[in-house]
Amino acid sequence: MGSVAATAYPIAIVTSTQLLLVVLGGLFVLETTSVILQVIAFRGFGRRVFRMSPIHHHFELAGWPEFTVIVRFWIIAGMCVAIGIGLFYADFLARGGTG
Repeated sequence: MGSVAATAYPIAIVTSTQLLLVVLGGLFVLETTSVILQVIAFRGFGRRVFRMSPIHHHFELAGWPEFTVIVRFWIIAGMCVAIGIGLFYADFLARGGTG
């Protein structure tokens, strides 16, 4: 993830699309958010939100085969990228780009 962020963020700054990175990296955001929620819930309330975090381990402990988790996360990542590209193109057209 480190090299992806080191490459993507400077490009996002140059193209003024920093907020689009949250959408494009939606799966990374989901995984990180699950860890943050788990730590806050356990330290604050003494309870766990998930059986284990990051969230892909929760699904594995729930009985999903690893292959199923991987394929579904690929689908989620693909949907995030498709939404991100759509948002980028809509913004491009709204700014007077040639379609």
